[in-house]
Amino acid sequence: MASVTFDAVSKRYGEVTAVDDLNLSIDDGEFMVLLGPSGCGKTTALRMIAGLEEISDGKLLIGDEVVNDVDPSRRDISMVFQSYALYPHMTVQRNIESPLLVRSYDVDGPGTPTRKLTKAERDERVAEAARVLDLEPYMKRKPAALSGGQRQRVALARAFVGRPKVFLMDEPLSNLDAKLRAQTRIELVELHARVGTTIVYVTHDQVEAMTMATRVAVMSMGKLQQVGTPQEVYSRPVNTFVAQFIGTPPMNCFPGQISADGRGVEVPGGTLPLPAGLQAVPAAGSTVTVGVRPEHLEVSGQGSLGVVVRAVEWLGHECLISASVGDATIVVREPGMSASDAGHDLRLRVDPENVHLFDPSTTLRIG
Repeated sequence: MASVTFDAVSKRYGEVTAVDDLNLSIDDGEFMVLLGPSGCGKTTALRMIAGLEEISDGKLLIGDEVVNDVDPSRRDISMVFQSYALYPHMTVQRNIESPLLVRSYDVDGPGTPTRKLTKAERDERVAEAARVLDLEPYMKRKPAALSGGQRQRVALARAFVGRPKVFLMDEPLSNLDAKLRAQTRIELVELHARVGTTIVYVTHDQVEAMTMATRVAVMSMGKLQQVGTPQEVYSRPVNTFVAQFIGTPPMNCFPGQISADGRGVEVPGGTLPLPAGLQAVPAAGSTVTVGVRPEHLEVSGQGSLGVVVRAVEWLGHECLISASVGDATIVVREPGMSASDAGHDLRLRVDPENVHLFDPSTTLRIG
């Protein structure tokens, strides 16, 4: 196991900067998720760890070693791709064993020469990987006889069998259906708990990030936006991009203005309370962006915010009510079946503990 450190790392392709001055420390044994939309630089960052992309500026360390110029084969990492990339003519057992046949390992202790594993050593590692990933009943099958979830577990076992310092995973669940994705997320969390290896996982799916990560690194347009636990990035987003990228549905953001008495935020349809614990209240009359998550809006006849219902989506256990606040559309999450219909007026109560303010010019969080 090892830590991974990006020290002011940049990657440029001609005039295009894919990763811009990335500073990120991934702890030994951590499950770090690089999260962001397509083109944000997350996969490029992963490929730089793997040695598949050269670094334009800065230093990349695995453990205490700077690996900018270290050959990929000497970095002691394993990578799982979006496609399973299994050998179709080999059994599951041979697929898992394949990396052990071509690489040398430091198995005799520090300071001793690396060597190829013996057959007995290979068999032991393959059996362990199969047991950890629940593949023992399928060892004699070929990939064509496996389900998508089973093939993905074989790819994970093949990465695990070499006992690398770092696992790299590039959207490994994107080819699975919704049920298999949910099942495999659980299996990945359990795998990490058992083996404790550092995992760097790339995805655009914030549900995967929120359910699996020790910490999440949110990226946009090549820049790191925020790093924190899933709870931190959800509860205290540093800017409107993170606020609206994290969460399903995302945080509602709409314009407001600090009231003349400085005690509230005036928005179309009413006045909202200032966020609890705000360190410095913006000047009266200042324009702000107000952020409130759908679950922190409650339908109430005594609510301070008036809205007009545009649509209601019933999901069985809850309803998502789309409503207008001036020119903006917000979403309200209401348990069970809603009595509201399109065109109805609603009053909403807003909890001051869960109101967020952002600077509309910089998009950064206020307070």
